[in-house]
Amino acid sequence: MHMFNADGSEAQMCGNGIRCVGKFVYDKGMTDKDTVRIKTGAGIKELKLNISGGKVKTVTVDMGTPIFDPELIPVRLPGEKIVSEPVVIGGTEYRITCVSMGNPHCIVFVDDVDYLEIEKTGPLFETNEIFPERVNTEFVRVTDRNHIEMRVWERGSGETLACGTGACASVAACVLNDLTDRKTAVKLTGGILEIEYAEDGHIYMTGPAETVYEGEIDLQK
Repeated sequence: MHMFNADGSEAQMCGNGIRCVGKFVYDKGMTDKDTVRIKTGAGIKELKLNISGGKVKTVTVDMGTPIFDPELIPVRLPGEKIVSEPVVIGGTEYRITCVSMGNPHCIVFVDDVDYLEIEKTGPLFETNEIFPERVNTEFVRVTDRNHIEMRVWERGSGETLACGTGACASVAACVLNDLTDRKTAVKLTGGILEIEYAEDGHIYMTGPAETVYEGEIDLQK
């Protein structure tokens, strides 16, 4: 699986996209297995396809283990982990927590996501010099120990309706900051994802996959 952003750059991994790929290969008869493995730029991911009426309805993905090492995320800040670290971006101080789920993520906890001026703030994070490969930024409001709300600015695409790797990174950040339990529902603009940061260190994402439309492209033109 290869995933490309709106600006043509390639993302190592896409949590929402991989669920769609899992549905596609099963619904189109390319596999009859309810467990499939898909190679991505962030490694091989295992999917459990939850099937009803002969079609995939939801998919659970083993998203692997979160990466906290700043050099591997990457983020140019000292320390073994970046957890609630104060930084000044665009003249405003934020406390950031950084995680990689194959893609680099910067999580910022806020009091309200509805009135966030993400189209102004997001680009300031994406292109900041502390993120040498740019960054996806998640703005998160914790509603209780098992529910959060999230909006995301993705590098190369701007604000998107959802981000699977971002939801996983956000829950990892919540656990690091002792704000939620390990099983958390993430409410995004495009819907809800169920995320479990399991005791084995892996993060499991469960969410829907739906066919929206089909078409054909003539690649010779």
